[in-house]
Amino acid sequence: MSLEDLIGALDQRLAAADAALAADYPGDRGVRQPVHTVYVPADQYTAGTVDDWGTRARATVAEYAGSAAAFAQVLELPAALAGEVYDRMRAKLEREPIEDLRIDFEDGYGNRPDDEEDAAAIAAAESVPGSPYFGLRIKSLEAPTRRRGVRTLDLFLKHLGAIPDGFVTTLPKVTSVEQVEAMVLVLETLERAHGLPRLKFEIQVETPQAILGSDGSALIARMVKAGGDRVSGLHYGTYDYSASLGVAAAYQSMEHPVADHAKDVMQLAAAGTGVFVSDGSTNVLPVGDAVHDAWRLHFRLVRRSLARGIYQGWDMHPGQLPTRFAATYLFYREGFEQAAGRLSAYLGRGESGYLDEPATAAALAAFVLRGVECGAIDATEVDKLIGVDPHELAKLARRKVTEG
Repeated sequence: MSLEDLIGALDQRLAAADAALAADYPGDRGVRQPVHTVYVPADQYTAGTVDDWGTRARATVAEYAGSAAAFAQVLELPAALAGEVYDRMRAKLEREPIEDLRIDFEDGYGNRPDDEEDAAAIAAAESVPGSPYFGLRIKSLEAPTRRRGVRTLDLFLKHLGAIPDGFVTTLPKVTSVEQVEAMVLVLETLERAHGLPRLKFEIQVETPQAILGSDGSALIARMVKAGGDRVSGLHYGTYDYSASLGVAAAYQSMEHPVADHAKDVMQLAAAGTGVFVSDGSTNVLPVGDAVHDAWRLHFRLVRRSLARGIYQGWDMHPGQLPTRFAATYLFYREGFEQAAGRLSAYLGRGESGYLDEPATAAALAAFVLRGVECGAIDATEVDKLIGVDPHELAKLARRKVTEG
């Protein structure tokens, strides 16, 4: 057999595997991932919610840390970056206090009479928020709440009108692959009924069944495959998941070992698929005499998630926005200079002391690109230190980009 015949035989033998790899692991979706998702109960949501949260967040900063120095002291920010992080955080609270908003019809809303939830769904649909991403969390597809969840989504979509970019539905308490397949059917049916474009949804990981099935398999990977390109994210539910495993309330946390295990599996299932992974929330709120302690906890937890490669989390109170953005901006500002130097060297524009391979260069570029998208890094800095524009940076990060 000649070499060419051998290669031809290998192409034929591996054709199905090649096709499956391309279908199951398409890579980056080519869109910005929000740094957080804010959950607001449906009965508390209005068209002014985003602005209101920004106002309340700025007021909390003014009352409990009215200057860059005071804020830096509370969070023990490094002196060299404290002023810049504070200024960028303040500007973000003015410009875009919420990146992703979820109108909550599940645990945050509770069980209400049908006419009351019907009215809330219609009212929410008629008040689109001013955030880049938004959507709603419906009740689960478990038998007791299935009808109500689908009805709320149907009413919401019927009255929403045009579907804005970045719209997504969160499906909570998923316990089986069949529920994911059912959600696909729900979306297909509603698209036809209301003449809508292709809809996406997030899988909320709040049950042990989503991580480990009764047959010993990692069901979350099968769920991602079952949902196909409709699945946009996997969101960890801190408290439901911990409680399901018998963790006492005082120890339920984003950093408990059971939480880390679940998120490790989620990251493995999502890797290469283009599906975003989001951490959960902390229920320790920055209110009253506890503001500084709650800030320090939230700041540390956000930093911890970022270091573990999870770039999104939940925020449940306006007072958490300052520390969300401060922790995120410090993460990118601290790492930017080294990342820029290594990328510049990779592109043949100097030495960095590192011998970086293409995969590492892509990770460095993705790091810088995330920093630019959230407001931690300016495009002018990227051009100065790396010598590329955002389009070229995205290509380096292996993100799908549209030429021209």
